[in-house]
Amino acid sequence: MNTLSSLWTEAGDGQLGIWMSALSGVAAALAVALAMTVYFRLAYRTWRDVVRHGLAVLAAATLLAFVAFDMRHAALAFLGLNPSKPAVEFEIRMPRETLTAASADTQIELHTDRNQTLALIDGVSDLTDGRAVLRGAVALNYRTADRMLVVNLPGKGTFEFRLRLPAEPHRSEQFGPWHLADRIASPLANGIAQQDAYSIRYRVL
Repeated sequence: MNTLSSLWTEAGDGQLGIWMSALSGVAAALAVALAMTVYFRLAYRTWRDVVRHGLAVLAAATLLAFVAFDMRHAALAFLGLNPSKPAVEFEIRMPRETLTAASADTQIELHTDRNQTLALIDGVSDLTDGRAVLRGAVALNYRTADRMLVVNLPGKGTFEFRLRLPAEPHRSEQFGPWHLADRIASPLANGIAQQDAYSIRYRVL
């Protein structure tokens, strides 16, 4: 389901880009055709006329290109698409015994109010204090501030981390501060895991 959703999103992005590119091409072609029509209907053409009308054509083409560019971004914003497609690199810190369950069945998803995207798991590293870090990354395909990273560890539980990012986040070189898990659904004996033992930090690429 997630793979099909990602493919559908990419296909939609491509079709929209093609349509917008076609619109820009049509606008440029109309500008050139209009300029040529006016030019060849002139009774006389001096070098000064050529320069003056050339500058007018350039100004018209620039204006039309700007309109097409603005229309494309307006359409992308209306659809919630992010043309630059940034990504979030994350590190999730938790007890080492919890991450021993990490396997091929471990799944991390980014849930938003528009879609669900499967994250890529980069690996696990142990810390000296008895904890471990699960690393990964996920693409931000849509402009939205409603983002929740959901980590499903088979036999250990489901951990939810809200990404505190604006709809259009800026790229960052350094990781942000650690944030505790917002919600934990654990199948442990008491049904509750220590929330302060699970935290996340991230940066936008």
